[in-house]
Amino acid sequence: MAISGFETHVHDVLVVGAGGAGLRAAIEARARGASVGLVCKSLLGKAHTVMAEGGAAAALAHVAPDDNWKVHFRDTMVGGKLLNHPRMAQLHALEAPDRIRELELWGAVFDRTADGRISQRPFGGHTYPRLAHVGDRTGLEMMRTLQDKAVHSDVDVYMECTITHLITGPGRIMGAFGYWRVTGEPVLFPAKAVVLATGGIGKAYEVTSNSWEYSGDGHALAYLAGAELIDMEFVQFHPTGMVWPPGVRGLLVTEAVRGEGGILRNKDGERFMWKYLPEDRRQEYAATDEEAERWVEVTAQGRSSEARRPPELSTRDNVSRAIYTEVKEGRGSPHGGVYLDISYLPAEHIRRKLPSMFDQFKELADVDITRGPMEVGPTTHYVMGGVRVDAETGATTVPGLFAAGEVAGGMHGANRLGGNSLSDLLVFGARTGAGAAAYAARNAASAYVDPSQAYRAARQLSAPLEREDGEDAYAIQRDLQAMMQSLVGIFREEADLREALGRLTDLETRWQSIKVTGGRMYNPGWNLVFELRNLLTVSRAVTLSALQRTESRGAHSRVDYPEQDDRNWGVINSVICRGPDGAMMVARSGVPPMASELRGLLGAAH
Repeated sequence: MAISGFETHVHDVLVVGAGGAGLRAAIEARARGASVGLVCKSLLGKAHTVMAEGGAAAALAHVAPDDNWKVHFRDTMVGGKLLNHPRMAQLHALEAPDRIRELELWGAVFDRTADGRISQRPFGGHTYPRLAHVGDRTGLEMMRTLQDKAVHSDVDVYMECTITHLITGPGRIMGAFGYWRVTGEPVLFPAKAVVLATGGIGKAYEVTSNSWEYSGDGHALAYLAGAELIDMEFVQFHPTGMVWPPGVRGLLVTEAVRGEGGILRNKDGERFMWKYLPEDRRQEYAATDEEAERWVEVTAQGRSSEARRPPELSTRDNVSRAIYTEVKEGRGSPHGGVYLDISYLPAEHIRRKLPSMFDQFKELADVDITRGPMEVGPTTHYVMGGVRVDAETGATTVPGLFAAGEVAGGMHGANRLGGNSLSDLLVFGARTGAGAAAYAARNAASAYVDPSQAYRAARQLSAPLEREDGEDAYAIQRDLQAMMQSLVGIFREEADLREALGRLTDLETRWQSIKVTGGRMYNPGWNLVFELRNLLTVSRAVTLSALQRTESRGAHSRVDYPEQDDRNWGVINSVICRGPDGAMMVARSGVPPMASELRGLLGAAH
């Protein structure tokens, strides 16, 4: 259908976001016979997935013959503090190996073992070396492969386009409204099904490893359309981001550095991670330097099961809190981090296994990581929470709306294991694409877009440009990021969270009167207006959920409730929804029940 004054593109399935999850969903939906449109804010191939470095977790058992999906499932559930959707964790562990082999079939070039199979490296929280990788540029290779497959599958791609509204009909989603970032002109996408694959929320924080695109777009669009969000309090702070120079603060230092044997030390030269290992899992880790060095040696020879892993390969939440504590207590490096050192290994090995890290530190910090240590510190990296979805199909609680990848909640529970995100987007990108195509086929009537919704969205686009005076979008962004960093960061407490809610109310009021100068074409200040709306929405969701959860679990750490409280919380998801008056509400619901055969796996690794 067409509405006067609006460029229109009609599809069976519209995928919003062209990272790994969006590309894999688009490929699958097209393979199922659907007409597919793929929308991305940037250019195709520039999505944040290209920045993923360490690898994709899958129990291929190429390096560790004892590995299997059951061990991977257990590691994922234990790492997520049992808040994971158990069926999602099961499907992920079962299907990840096939998705990796499929990627290889489509042309992905992975590092190889001596006998020619896909190589796998160790990562924090994984019992065995499990990450299929391409040096430390795995995401880049995955994106190259997926975008080539999508283009050759006749997926229609709409680049440099921002979606600002989902169009609703009677009880379902009917399409999306957005604008071209180059011209500022509006565009309509009537669709029978919409897949959100927009990534995370990192730009709500001052220090983040995330790209500029990660402004919580999908989370906010789904919430505003009536979908539920779950577990938004669980924001992962990656332990190792660059801390110097200031211009690259927060830039990711891949966990592969620690996976290859990197050692964390404080300013006194102390290898401090042993002090922070959880008592109930301490036996899984090496107890001395000599034992940790043996693990590095035997892992390189494909015999990782012969030694316990180093303490630096504890889960990300634990390592982040350890580094934060070392710095806070005065044992940090000169620029507010700690030291990560891999220079004791042969220089050729480091350049071969970690080429991006070598180049990154040499070019940006003038540090040769083959000769000395890096300075690193925690950086906002990933949100475990997201849109509530069906495990099998990726369907949200609103008919016609689907979600996959980081924007979807449930898979990772309270803390994501490194490497699980890349295999997650492959497994659930495929499942969600299939689910959306099947939904579109069942709802064969042509999508109808309510003209009044389109005209209202267009007026909201124009409003900031038409005001004679008002607030500056960049000032609101700076205030929001500083507030979230200081009050809703790694450690939280009630007084800070309540203050954050008050400040959010003020920021939301200021947003209502933003004034933007200039025109629509190439206007980054105007683009920021709608990203700010989304960031304010997800920031309130994170803060409300963090205030409600009166315990510490996974990536959520409360100073005033430092223990995990299984008696009062157990396996409970936080739920964010929109109330009848339009206000954001927070509630609780139980994690979906776990099948008995899966529960039995949690007590034994195999």
